[in-house]
Amino acid sequence: MNEIMQSVQSALAVDQAELILFGKQVIMWLIGALLIFLAIKKEMEPTLLLPMGFGAILVNIPGSGAVNIFDEAGKLVTEGPLSTLYEAGIANELFPLILFIGIGAMIDFGPLLSNPKLMIFGAAAQFGIFFTYSLASLMGFLPKDAGSIAIIGAADGPTAIVVAQQLASNYIGPIMVAAYSYMALVPIIQPPVIKLLTTKKERRIRMEYKPANVSKLTRILFPIVITIIAGLVAPASVALIGFLMFGNLIRECGVLNSLSETAQKVLANLITIFLGITIASQMTAEEFLSPATLLILGLGLIAFIFDTFGGVMLAKFINLFAKKKINPMIGASGISAFPMSARVVHKMGLEEDNTNFLLMHSIGVNVSGQIASVIAGGLVLQFVSALG
Repeated sequence: MNEIMQSVQSALAVDQAELILFGKQVIMWLIGALLIFLAIKKEMEPTLLLPMGFGAILVNIPGSGAVNIFDEAGKLVTEGPLSTLYEAGIANELFPLILFIGIGAMIDFGPLLSNPKLMIFGAAAQFGIFFTYSLASLMGFLPKDAGSIAIIGAADGPTAIVVAQQLASNYIGPIMVAAYSYMALVPIIQPPVIKLLTTKKERRIRMEYKPANVSKLTRILFPIVITIIAGLVAPASVALIGFLMFGNLIRECGVLNSLSETAQKVLANLITIFLGITIASQMTAEEFLSPATLLILGLGLIAFIFDTFGGVMLAKFINLFAKKKINPMIGASGISAFPMSARVVHKMGLEEDNTNFLLMHSIGVNVSGQIASVIAGGLVLQFVSALG
């Protein structure tokens, strides 16, 4: 009789566990549907959010063959294609690095080279990374996890993936999802923060743009010199900065136009699709719906906000002494979300004064933020590695 009762209780416990799991999977379907809605209805980075949203639904169908399935002993029963893609393209950092070639080919460093002083704002906008690293460490996260979480604030998905992978973080899945989600949510997150930090008068500051005649030689030498300097400052960033600058060199050399167009369009779009749906392989209900994941998402948001804070506040500080005032909103473009953040600042400037064009200034800061975030990622890697 006791054996029968124990069997019934065990069966009920299994049924209850399966029911709870199914409930979590339904929640993940809703999260996936939300991402798809934002991608299609709100047109918020659809190349990122739509694959992530659909993938989140795909991997949370009970018994889904899209991801690896293991038996109770931990033996692989079914090999899922998304898990295979993850091992082939993300676990070895291949997809992020190849994507950086496409991003580099898209970037025009002309506005930055016309006014190199803008690089200081890209550096200041990495403040949130180091602030969040300290905060996460105080909250009990291991250095490798704190560093990986902090990089979310750069709004640079490829860098976040590489840092989390190289540090062997315990939270790679949530970190990747948070990094790419916040990249897409720039138009929602940044405007309230910028308005909170600035006055209407500051947002209406006009800035003249006088483009300098940047020679072809300068444009060719720039990616080479930046790679060398970044490599000397943060050797761990060489792969990231190297692939980014290689893409830019393809663009600027003038003899590889067809390759440049391929990198900007076909290569970047293809890898982005693979990245989005492959990242979703880490969005299974068991892994994603946990208190640690929610905490990581919160810390990532803090990092993102304080990166914006760093860029804006530096501009406000400079304005205390400068004769020609800087519109502090351009400092917010120092995050790595290219070109979304620059567009947000430009749009906010037009809302305050429809004749005030901040696009070239914000683009200059934005591309400097792309470089700075990669270097910051390298510095985090070196610092955490030194801690052992």
